[in-house]
Amino acid sequence: MQITPIRGFWAPAGWCRDLLVAARLLTRLPLGRGSTARPAEPATHPARCYPLVGAGIGLLAGLAYGLAAWLALPPFAAALAALTAAILVTGALHEDGLADVADGFGGGSDPTGKLAIMRDSRIGTYGVVALVLVLAVRGGSLAALAGPASALAALVTAHSLSRGGLATLMWALPPARSDGLAVATGRTGGADALAGLAIGVVGALLLLDLEVAIVAILATATLQTGLALQARRQIGGITGDVLGAAQQLGEAAVLLVACSGATL
Repeated sequence: MQITPIRGFWAPAGWCRDLLVAARLLTRLPLGRGSTARPAEPATHPARCYPLVGAGIGLLAGLAYGLAAWLALPPFAAALAALTAAILVTGALHEDGLADVADGFGGGSDPTGKLAIMRDSRIGTYGVVALVLVLAVRGGSLAALAGPASALAALVTAHSLSRGGLATLMWALPPARSDGLAVATGRTGGADALAGLAIGVVGALLLLDLEVAIVAILATATLQTGLALQARRQIGGITGDVLGAAQQLGEAAVLLVACSGATL
């Protein structure tokens, strides 16, 4: 695994460039037609900015929740508004990855078959069940939170922290196929992975109660590490779909911990 050189790492222009590339990749926002692929011989990787983009997505979802609450809609309707806003902003990019991973890992008999199923645009039983369960956890957890302020903090944290570990997965595991999104974006360096992880973790510690934040961080790390190990065992590495599934599991974990108050 290659470590990204630190030279130029803190340059503001580099952060702005990486943030724009990350936002173009992870959202459907009208940010121009620039490439979402990694530039040739860059000093840094856009994945370090994934948690910053996630924080923005969480903010928009939190505003949707707050608007629904202001209109005196019940908590579950406000939760649906927040989920809908996030899905519209991202184009269901990560939900699609979750469904593909569930279908591939559950239905394929070998790595080649699993990767073929994951590339198929059709959704199967495993994918439907995975989507329903994860959406239910996310929506139910949001509905159980104590008002718009708590929902906003939880949503920003969940979307940011769940993307904070993606750069680490891209650094630790090789691409499972010779083409696709994971190859186009390239592998991260160690400094980029550490930066992305740090942004997500620091955000959680700032926005949530300390106990809740620690449990949320541990839960996210456990689920994403477990998925990464499964991906290595079943298909030999990661794909864009695996990264999407990791984000979904992390987001669901954070919201669930937030609504439970991390009662130990």
